[in-house]
Amino acid sequence: MIAPLTGPEVITGSTRMKAGTATKIVLNSITTAAMVRLGKVDGNLMVDLQVTCAKLQDRGERILMTTLGLGRDRARELLDRAEGHVKTGLVMHRLGVDAEAAREALARAGGVAGAAEAEAGGATAPP
Repeated sequence: MIAPLTGPEVITGSTRMKAGTATKIVLNSITTAAMVRLGKVDGNLMVDLQVTCAKLQDRGERILMTTLGLGRDRARELLDRAEGHVKTGLVMHRLGVDAEAAREALARAGGVAGAAEAEAGGATAPP
């Protein structure tokens, strides 16, 4: 059981303000840890993202730009070759492989990009 100690409420009579905040923090911590263990995170970015709209296209491109040091055009091209899957694009670039090989490496590594890269010997493609 997780039982955070919240102490008394700041405003007398509002019985659930601190408890609600504490519950939210606990649940966020649990789900964040689960996302990390499932390999959906690279550094401090959620990278297990499939582009399905313009907003996610922009986010995917920015993730690739940030993590790989690419310009917008190169990030967009990589994301296109990865069929809109950011994690596949990361592995493609870092290992210098095509989308199919990146997907196979990810499958062998249980979907964890870092493990897929380590299994391949940590080889990286030129920037």
